[in-house]
Amino acid sequence: MPNNNFERAKVLVEALPYIQKFTGKVVVIKYGGNAMISPELFDAVIEDMILLQLVGIHAVLVHGGGPEINEMLDRLGIESKFVNGLRYTDEETMAVVQGILCGKVNKDLVSTIVRKGGSAIGLCGLDGKLFEAKRMDKGDKEDYGYVGDIIKVNPEVVLQSIDDGHIPVVATVAYGVDADTSYNVNADTAAAQLAIALGAEKLILLTNTRGVLREKGLEDSLIKVIKTDEIQGLMDKKIVDNGMIPKVECCADAIAGGVKRTHILDGRIPHSILIEMLTDEGAGTMIY
Repeated sequence: MPNNNFERAKVLVEALPYIQKFTGKVVVIKYGGNAMISPELFDAVIEDMILLQLVGIHAVLVHGGGPEINEMLDRLGIESKFVNGLRYTDEETMAVVQGILCGKVNKDLVSTIVRKGGSAIGLCGLDGKLFEAKRMDKGDKEDYGYVGDIIKVNPEVVLQSIDDGHIPVVATVAYGVDADTSYNVNADTAAAQLAIALGAEKLILLTNTRGVLREKGLEDSLIKVIKTDEIQGLMDKKIVDNGMIPKVECCADAIAGGVKRTHILDGRIPHSILIEMLTDEGAGTMIY
């Protein structure tokens, strides 16, 4: 008969060197997709964040909110429109995006962390001009509306929150520097740019897949480690394509900006953050 207490002790001992390694370090986690709409996965992410905080790892949660935005737009009778994979954001849609991201989603995350015994503070890119952005121009003559490119990150408000003992929970709405407006910015990009500005040890992107797969649909073909100089070759072979391209590019940008390790994790696995951070196993693709 297995000794459950002994197994628990083994898990804690395995985690010890990782806790020692990362205590006092900043880890930026981008949270979205299935992990936001499944109650089980939602709770697991929150519990992971609190545990990291308790062992002295400074976790920063950057979130999107696509499903909630879609639901509210449907309720208001506003059509969701996408251009080259980006949400077209007119003035009416921008008001919904800002209200849902900075209001409902952000504050729901903060209140859940607090109810479960953690300490958190809600922020968005407007606070302290955390994210400064200008209107996106990809040179493709497409109009993306109020979608922005981040041109500067002012991380002081996040650093102060960490110093005060809180988990910063960051919504990805940016302060417009070229117009009197807010901008909708890509959450993966915002997380990568924030990780650079904070000098983060790690950037973790939670996704709806195992990570980068060598063969589409075959989860056993997970590529566990990718060096940045291998990325272009994987793109040329279409191993990295479609929605995985911007995620991998964000990881490469973060590495180029000084972040030591980046990870694309399967957000469908409960506690994938802890598995990646505090065990020998890992839970996705590491890019370094």
